[in-house]
Amino acid sequence: MSWAWEYAFAAEEAARAVPVGFRTEMERRADELVRAAEALHVHGRSHEGHDPKGGDVLLPGGMFAYQTVVRSERVFIVQITYLGR
Repeated sequence: MSWAWEYAFAAEEAARAVPVGFRTEMERRADELVRAAEALHVHGRSHEGHDPKGGDVLLPGGMFAYQTVVRSERVFIVQITYLGR
């Protein structure tokens, strides 16, 4: 398995409701988070201990919340907030 990101819970449905430009930027930033997690947790599958704290990424017009699960080698987008622009 290799590092990737995916939507969790109802975030996938929320992503379909936001404008394409916002979704494109959100997915670009999620790709960056994956690259950073992969570099930081080289041996993700054998990771022991707690997962790092998730975070929020601010974007023009909104934000998204993410959580990194190291043993699964995944960055999950767990919430999307679009405020419009």
